[in-house]
Amino acid sequence: MQTIGLIGGMSWESTALYYKLINERVRDRMGKLHSAPLLMYSYDFQEIKEMQYAGRWAEAGASLAEVAQRLERAGARAIVLCTNTMHKLAPDIVAKLTIPFIDIGDATAKRIRARRYRRVGLLGTKFTMEEAFYIDRLRAHDLDVLVPTAEERADVNRIIYDELCLGVVAAPSRRRYQEVMAALVGRGADCIILGCTEITMLVGAADTSVETFDTTAIHAETAADFAIG
Repeated sequence: MQTIGLIGGMSWESTALYYKLINERVRDRMGKLHSAPLLMYSYDFQEIKEMQYAGRWAEAGASLAEVAQRLERAGARAIVLCTNTMHKLAPDIVAKLTIPFIDIGDATAKRIRARRYRRVGLLGTKFTMEEAFYIDRLRAHDLDVLVPTAEERADVNRIIYDELCLGVVAAPSRRRYQEVMAALVGRGADCIILGCTEITMLVGAADTSVETFDTTAIHAETAADFAIG
């Protein structure tokens, strides 16, 4: 198998899911006692959050690219960035690599298109829902993207940073997400993208009337399939 380099810690709650999901996929596909060869760098997420909210994206991009290079030098044959939001800086990382970068937006969009959906509702951090880097990636796969209203986006973002990244899974927050997803469906969404790697901790298929696409699981499965070859 090929070794996968994971850039994690954003947050560690979802990075732990990546480790579990990748190894489950390898076990299910290969059997016996097989598990994935992985290299991981885990960030102090407080430092990353401060960079995000201060707009220090160039600094964050340089850091991510340097970590990716270190993983490549250590033997990684592909890089997986275990977060949706920081894919804003994917070009900074790719520019410094000679190995593949497995993009979470591409992996998710391909899965959605395989199911023949076109109009998607997107949940994520405010950066993912409001900036072009992620939405444009989805649109490149001929998807029409709907995002929540400003008030809904504020609630979705707050719950991610103030609760889910701390491992807090609260019933009122689940109800709020259910309301936001129902509103997206009401506006015409054929499916919902759980576009933050922590959201899967809170809601899933049972919380909305349309199919959900868990970016954490999709990204982890894509990485595992690359490792297996």
